[in-house]
Amino acid sequence: MADWTPQVVALDIDGTLLAWVDGQTEDYETITPAVYDAVHRALDAGAHIVLSSGRSPHGMTRIADLLDVPREGSDRLWIVASNGAVVFRYPPMEVVHEETFDAAPAVAAVLEHHPKALVAVEEREVGGYRVNRVFPEGEISGEQIITEVDDIVGEPVSRVIIRDPEATAEDFVELGARLGLHGTDYVVGWTAWLDLSPVGVSKASGLAHVCEALGLDASHVLAIGDGRNDIEMLRWAGRGVAMGQAVDEVKAAADDVTAPVHEDGAAVEISRWFPPAGD
Repeated sequence: MADWTPQVVALDIDGTLLAWVDGQTEDYETITPAVYDAVHRALDAGAHIVLSSGRSPHGMTRIADLLDVPREGSDRLWIVASNGAVVFRYPPMEVVHEETFDAAPAVAAVLEHHPKALVAVEEREVGGYRVNRVFPEGEISGEQIITEVDDIVGEPVSRVIIRDPEATAEDFVELGARLGLHGTDYVVGWTAWLDLSPVGVSKASGLAHVCEALGLDASHVLAIGDGRNDIEMLRWAGRGVAMGQAVDEVKAAADDVTAPVHEDGAAVEISRWFPPAGD
């Protein structure tokens, strides 16, 4: 790839741009100077920056603001949210593509095995979530509106979060494999955190929508991420790079592995293609 330069830089947020910590609060949402500068060097070179996260849209716009993207006078930013189920432009927020599904059967199947689990669905109008019980502080952003599970998934949704603080990620990996979760795709996070999405929807499918609009394709994309929900994106992109702290199955899906988030691994990789002046 000696003569290759990415035209799109797709960036996960938590664990890639931001150092994820347990019990996180908004205070942890800090972009280091190295990452900030690397992103802006890519912009200087004409690359498109695309934020790509499992977060809901309202949890991503402030990260764009921290990065100062888009720049004044530039086209609006493309953002892939909810693990690819929502694609929007910003600012202002304008949803341009959304995938929804009937999550009720999959949620019922999971709750049969984890009856005390927490369930959440984005409530975009209030910038928060409808939840069956309050999530631990810092785990989801915005207002939490207590709602019965049947009402939470009573209509088609773009993404469902299921969280069991008493279980482990391994418990959910095993459960997902055992249930099959027909009609949905699922991703297990670092903890016992399960994201349910429509079949075929991932960060890769969301980025494909963005690339089509830009007149580009996967071969033009550098993607960087650290979680299981990044696997499809890393495999799909022309160059997929896993963060140094990623689990082995994420690293195995990538073309390369950069430094961990605490060592500014995203900046290290971006700088490979968009080096500082004088390097």
